[in-house]
Amino acid sequence: MRTTKAARLLAAGAAVTTLTLLSACGGGSGGHESEALGSKAPVRPQVKKPQVNVLPGMPPVEDPTDLYAADRPNRLSPVVKDFPTRVYVPNTNSDTVTVIDPATYRVVETIKVGRQPQHVVPSWDLKTLWVNNDLGNSLTPIDPRTGKAGAPVDVHDPYNLYFTPDGRYAVVMASMDRQLVFRDAHTMKVVKAVPVSCYGVNHADFSVDGRYFIVSCEFSGEILKVDTARMKVVAQEKLPLRGAMPQDVKISPDGKLFYIADMMAHGVWILDGDRFTRPRFLATGKGAHGLYVSRDSREMYISNRGEGTISVFDFTQDRLTRKWHLPGGGSPDMGGVSADGKVLWLSGRYNSEVYAIDTRTGAQLARIKVGSGPHGLAVYPQPGRYSLGHTGIFR
Repeated sequence: MRTTKAARLLAAGAAVTTLTLLSACGGGSGGHESEALGSKAPVRPQVKKPQVNVLPGMPPVEDPTDLYAADRPNRLSPVVKDFPTRVYVPNTNSDTVTVIDPATYRVVETIKVGRQPQHVVPSWDLKTLWVNNDLGNSLTPIDPRTGKAGAPVDVHDPYNLYFTPDGRYAVVMASMDRQLVFRDAHTMKVVKAVPVSCYGVNHADFSVDGRYFIVSCEFSGEILKVDTARMKVVAQEKLPLRGAMPQDVKISPDGKLFYIADMMAHGVWILDGDRFTRPRFLATGKGAHGLYVSRDSREMYISNRGEGTISVFDFTQDRLTRKWHLPGGGSPDMGGVSADGKVLWLSGRYNSEVYAIDTRTGAQLARIKVGSGPHGLAVYPQPGRYSLGHTGIFR
């Protein structure tokens, strides 16, 4: 609250009166006098944060210097606060979703879904989990309140799924169809199919204002810049490495850079999304794959699937600070961070298992057997106002 000049004068007068009364009392002391005068810091004028000119219909950006400000520990939306906490694991070869209780590390249910489920994706409004049945050409909805699966919805080639920041459209990464398919976010009816000239569209993230998003093309080693409102590819770039295979995409907390994991380059590309110039490279480990931001927005966890490690990147220092090794190795792939920020959950793609990792020490807390080919697992619920898709990109 701002303090007016008159109020400050009154406060000063009150302080003098209080000091006089304290001096007159036998119990008063010099220490108490100092406390009366100096225990409260002066009220500073509130600095107004710059407003971001966001995509029409998109929720305002809470803090332009930290896009993940709404993702603080246990800051759950009223929509999800009563949902049971679960880890949902799509098993691509078993055509199932394994459901884990993270409190006990035990499997509590196995849900039969369509053919080759790739990712479990929270909807923009946080009310539904969509299982992407890639070869089954369908999405299976799961009600996270009850854990029950609903009737599948016909959607062709849904390798991955995102939502525009205004909540209007779902964006299907139709990898084999070589399309970005914009669909109604609720009915999944096609609004516009956008052909792409690259191969293997698979992951994405949105700019701070939501007006564009960056897409990785796994099989041709390219990245795209897509205008959200126009539903149009506006720029395309080949990554500067022969055989590059870009995977997960994540924007920095300050919105200035995009990080793109590359499983063949064994590290991450760092891209200025606005300028879309040649990215620089940071080596992390063999088979770099998934990218996850810590609950305090300071660090990013990078899963190195080919060597069974997780690299820790510090945003403020712009460097890697630690590397955690899974005991006995493994194949850490996709996942998410627990609501309290204390546990990183990752699927073990080639080991039919899931890893729970302590984010303070890097110690393995649990290794849980699941179905064959576990891939894009979702920890749910998580903090945030809305979901941009994948295994949980929350703002």
